[in-house]
Amino acid sequence: MASSTGGHDRPFLSLHAAVVLLTALVIGFVVGGLSHLGGMPAPLAVLAGLAAGAAVPVLHGLIR
Repeated sequence: MASSTGGHDRPFLSLHAAVVLLTALVIGFVVGGLSHLGGMPAPLAVLAGLAAGAAVPVLHGLIR
C-alpha cells in the first residue's frame, strides 16, 4: 500500500533522535532515583530527574 509520501514510509523518529531521547530518559530516571535514595523528597527528586533532560543538546552532539 502506497502512502502519501510517494510510497516511501519514513520513520516517525530517526535512529539518532530515538537513541538521544532514550539516553536522556535513562539519565533522568537514574538522577531522580539516586536523588530520592539520597533523602530528597519525591517531588524534588522528580524535578531533579526532569532537569537532567537538559542533557539532550549535549547528548545530541556526543552521539553520532
